[in-house]
Amino acid sequence: MKNLKVLLIVLLLAGCGGAAYYYLVYRPAHPKVLEVAYVMPATLPVIDSRAEIHSVIGHLKRGDRVEILFQSRDWDEVRLPDGSKGWIEERDLMGSQAYEGGRKLLKEVENIPVQAVGHTAFEVNLRLAPSREGQLLGRFHRNEKLQVFGRRVVLRAKGSAADSEGAGTADNSNSSSDLEAWYLVRSDARAGWLLGRLVNLDIPQDISGYAQNSNVVAWLVLNSVDDNGHQVPQYVVADREDVKDCDFTRIRVFTWWPAEQHYSTSYVQSRLRGYFPIRAARVGDSPGFRLRLEDAKGRRYQRVYKLVDTIVRPLGSVDGWESDALPAAREGRRSRRR
Repeated sequence: MKNLKVLLIVLLLAGCGGAAYYYLVYRPAHPKVLEVAYVMPATLPVIDSRAEIHSVIGHLKRGDRVEILFQSRDWDEVRLPDGSKGWIEERDLMGSQAYEGGRKLLKEVENIPVQAVGHTAFEVNLRLAPSREGQLLGRFHRNEKLQVFGRRVVLRAKGSAADSEGAGTADNSNSSSDLEAWYLVRSDARAGWLLGRLVNLDIPQDISGYAQNSNVVAWLVLNSVDDNGHQVPQYVVADREDVKDCDFTRIRVFTWWPAEQHYSTSYVQSRLRGYFPIRAARVGDSPGFRLRLEDAKGRRYQRVYKLVDTIVRPLGSVDGWESDALPAAREGRRSRRR
């Protein structure tokens, strides 16, 4: 009986020692991970303390993965990839969901033709979705070059901040139900949505003079022609009248005339309800392009064109926006061939 009591005392002391070791030694060295996050800025300093006097103990780069161990107001204590610990401002981190969503968008735009190029007018927020409430993927600096792939018109959220999307901008709208246009863009290895009015498009210099009196929103190179050893591009250009519910309302084709040393408008079509992306594509042995259109009843279809020398020939329509098929030959054409 005496031996049993001694054994129980030993086990009790051992248990207390184990608990003490866990709380005093093991737990501080192995804190619970609250969340995994990723760095948004191109470079990010890591400090050893939130105190006013602190030291920079390292730097992280965009996309680096960290583990959040403790959150305090605007700061997070994190474990770095090398296992060390430090402090980072919470605003410079994005969660796993936003990170994976940004990677998915980057993959998606690889299969979409660039509709336009431009630059940011101010420092602006990059969002996962076309909304001021969309998850933040990062920030673009002013004058950052970017490519445009898509456009989306959305209803501005009721009660949203006056303007939280661009530093140095002013929003003079008093309406809580305004429509806003957003651009799907890419810059380097980042893709996401920017508020459209904070993006300036950079129209190619060689056709900028032809676009002075129109709101050009997209341009694609159809092909290039030789002019004394120089390759000169020929374009399909889209512009938009003062409407918000479609991406473009008119297209024009500019072809190059070597003898005259200037572009000529070879084709114009207006009163369209067109949507991005416009696609340049070969039609047989000729360059061509496809437009995504919608009629007054909401039917979605594509109209296909080809360029023969300097003449644009509409080939007809195809149902749906995703088909790669060519329009069926018209009966009249078949009968003439006979």
